[in-house]
Amino acid sequence: MGLCMGFSLSVNTNPLVNRFAEPEDVVSVLTDEIGIGHFQLVHEFINPSWAAPTVKRLTDRMAKACAKHRAKITSIMTGPYGRLNHFAHPDAEVRDYYVDWFKGMVDIAADLGAPAIGTQFGIFTFRDYDDPVRREGLMRIALECWRDVARHAKARGISYLFWEPMSVGRELGHTIKECQALQNWIEAGGLPISLKPMIDIDHGDVTSPDPADTDPYAWAKDFAARSPIIHIKQSTMNKGGHWPFTSRYNRDGRITPEKLLAAINAGGGIDNELCLELAFREREPSDRSVVAALKESVAYWAPYTRTGYN
Repeated sequence: MGLCMGFSLSVNTNPLVNRFAEPEDVVSVLTDEIGIGHFQLVHEFINPSWAAPTVKRLTDRMAKACAKHRAKITSIMTGPYGRLNHFAHPDAEVRDYYVDWFKGMVDIAADLGAPAIGTQFGIFTFRDYDDPVRREGLMRIALECWRDVARHAKARGISYLFWEPMSVGRELGHTIKECQALQNWIEAGGLPISLKPMIDIDHGDVTSPDPADTDPYAWAKDFAARSPIIHIKQSTMNKGGHWPFTSRYNRDGRITPEKLLAAINAGGGIDNELCLELAFREREPSDRSVVAALKESVAYWAPYTRTGYN
């Protein structure tokens, strides 16, 4: 296990949205109950579109709570209610709104000492994705939107930006080959700071004829050296959900720490952040199981990673 201790573990705060709201509650449940000192904050807790005094007040409270509990926000990304067209929206004024919105996210991240922010590269409508001319034009426009945000991020001391490969073509990066090609194209664009992929081992196009595209270990290995953050969850063959690493799901799950870390090592990863991105339905008993399931998942990974408290 010593070979793997360069890897850190974090928790994406998606499952806490609506279940907690006060910054002090969010941080204390993560640190004191779940047992994690690193977390990926989602925008629902501090939304850049809120009034500036509100954003500042909640950011200050979040920073104070993190300092009290010795916790670190490792990045900020859009959350469960932010899976939108953003930079691939067909309307220019909507795109402009989101450029400013993400600059606001940059400011929040900088004030919290988080080194990175991200979202999807851009989500296309059926019409825009299915028309090659419209798609190519919007791809170039989206990259320029990222460039604008990157300029502001560089000025605020952000280390890098990230985009999340998804599972269908119009959300981009849905196969290993397409994801690699898009990343190569982004890098050729010469943004002011890096825009890197943040892969999810349970994403990938289930209709692809290439079995690697739905193989979590293939994604981990092929992007280990390019994806500083890797979203993880327990995976099943049907990719049916963002399952936790609990005894119930580990029995039939495909992911074990030893095998996943071996794949990342084989791909050249040395200090990746493994981020638990889980989801729980708003139904009982799932709704009230969130904290216990996250705690069990963190404990499952703690012998293999740095949690901030081990």
